[in-house]
Amino acid sequence: MKVAAIQMVSGTALDDNLRVARELLEQAALGGAELAVLPEYFCLMGYKDTDKLALRETAGSGVIQQFLADTARALQMWIVGGTLPMATDAPDRVRNTTLVFDPTGACVARYDKIHLFRFSNGAEQYDEGRVIDAGDTPVQFDLQARSGQRWRVGLSVCYDLRFPELYRAHARAGADLLLVPSAFTHTTGQAHWEVLLRARAVENLAYVMAPAQGGVHANGRHTWGHSMLVDPWGSILAQRDQGAGVVAGELDAQRLSAVRAQLPSLTHRVL
Repeated sequence: MKVAAIQMVSGTALDDNLRVARELLEQAALGGAELAVLPEYFCLMGYKDTDKLALRETAGSGVIQQFLADTARALQMWIVGGTLPMATDAPDRVRNTTLVFDPTGACVARYDKIHLFRFSNGAEQYDEGRVIDAGDTPVQFDLQARSGQRWRVGLSVCYDLRFPELYRAHARAGADLLLVPSAFTHTTGQAHWEVLLRARAVENLAYVMAPAQGGVHANGRHTWGHSMLVDPWGSILAQRDQGAGVVAGELDAQRLSAVRAQLPSLTHRVL
């Protein structure tokens, strides 16, 4: 099955971000992708943490959800909508949410980011918990490819990548593909991005696809990029360093089965 990770350098204007996302998704569809995944915060990288509050949506209603549904239907493609701000009961809080749309435009899965990023090195400081409420539930969904092959897909977002227990839960649930839409900072991405992605693939014997924000944004933030597709042996199949674009690759069910048969480490778990 052909898949695509969409790398963006999202700005502060929703309409501009949706236009770029649509262009890149169309490019992925023309390349034969059956599944395309947008990066974290694809719809907005605001000047302030609170800017995302103005875009918060309720389940089943909103400009961003309509965009994702319409695009999935028009392109006849599965689309994982990176993340968008979903409303909570509190007016000053949102969830950082991944929504999955099938080729009919139906929303078939929702995952609220569990682990919230906080980092300070003196020069940079981030704290997602200022306006985001954490989720608490791992989520998988099943995707049937045009070939008839069924893929179980585990959802995660960015900072989740540092918590292997989440991915082990996906492995226990039978995940074949792990998605990690992200907006890693340049600092942390340069240090840890690749090694973490490859580790999650190797230890869970699964494909990992990680679409990222990659470049210098209008708000001054510099994200690491390096969107990539990693196979279950830890090999990088495709990658893009910086700038908006499509990182395309192919999932091979026979390759996945062969790796799991050769090294059946998931059946050797003791703890």
